[in-house]
This record gives sequence, structure tokens and C-alpha cells, in this order.
Amino acid sequence: MLLTLHPTNPQERNVKIIVDCLLSGGVIIYPTDTIYGLGCDIFHHRAIERICKIKQINPEKAQLSFVCYDLSHLSNYTKSISTPLYRVLKNHLPGAYTFILPASREVPKILKSRKNTIGLRVPDNLIARTIVKELGHPVLSTSLPGANVEDYTDPQIIYAHFKTQVDIVVDGGAGHTIPSTIIDYTSGDAVLLRKGAGEWAES
Repeated sequence: MLLTLHPTNPQERNVKIIVDCLLSGGVIIYPTDTIYGLGCDIFHHRAIERICKIKQINPEKAQLSFVCYDLSHLSNYTKSISTPLYRVLKNHLPGAYTFILPASREVPKILKSRKNTIGLRVPDNLIARTIVKELGHPVLSTSLPGANVEDYTDPQIIYAHFKTQVDIVVDGGAGHTIPSTIIDYTSGDAVLLRKGAGEWAES
């Protein structure tokens, strides 16, 4: 199903269709403030396995992250946040960043890395955040498979490619081609893992 959501005023009826799909174990493709991503309910193991199959990756080795609604929501899925780190997060979120942080007990085991860490996002995208808000917990987020990101900026083309593999493609307008900036804070200091759409001054 190709389902349109208005980028600044997402239609409640269509949001409910998407949330019901996620709650029943569905897989969606949805817009963020960077590239379109694959998503599912973080508590549906079979949906996670479907996404890993689409990307042809091992769930235990996959680089998957959560999309959260806001900073308060994000804090439920990581261990205690220090005051300096809180300031960093507050200054950069919502935004085009993925922060690698120590995972809390709330993170499903299948999604924890071997280092017991998790990538957390609060994108500056109303559609993504509205879906998460109505769902009540984070949406799994990972990039679409393939190296040609430019192919996946048009929802119509995305739908043509993936309509047999996912349940809903959310059309929120044209996507971008640059992924999020990834910052690893698990050691206590910031380590830039990938320079993406979010501006980051290395110290």
C-alpha cells in the first residue's frame, strides 16, 4: 500500500492505519529528515527479522537504530545520561543525528549490539515523530538496501521497488540522499563514526 501523509499536518486516519500495521507486526518504509528508512515495531521480533531479510543482514550484526519522539522518550532506552551529554543531545535533537549510547533494559535483546549499545534518533520530521508518538514506543529504523540512495528519494519509485516486501510505503514527499551523522558516546567522549547530514564540529 502506498499511503500519503501531509508533511506538516499528517492525516489522523492515515496515521492510525500505519500504527495499526506496526502493532500487528507490519513493516513500513517511511520518511525521516534524511533518507527514507525501513521501520517496524521494536517489540515484534518477526518484523525485525523481515527487515533483516530485506537487507540480507544478520540481526545480531545489523546496525539498527530507534526513532524516538523526543529527548524524554529517548532517555528510556539508554542508561543514565550525564549533564554534559544531555546538553549535547538537547542542542542537536530533533535533528539529522544518530547517537550510539549504552542500551537500557527497555531495549529488546535482539536489537542490542554485542557491546550492549543502541543507536537512537529523534529526527526533525513530523511524520516520523507523529507515527512514533501514536505508536507509544520507538520505531526501528534502518536504511533501505542497495548503494544507489538516489533511487530512493521518490516514494513512487520506492513503492515500485518494495511493494511486495513491505506492507506500507509512506509517501511524505521527496526524500534526501544524505544519511544521518553518527556519533558514538559509549566511551564518554564523542567519536564521529559517520559524517552525514547533521553538522558536527570535531573537537
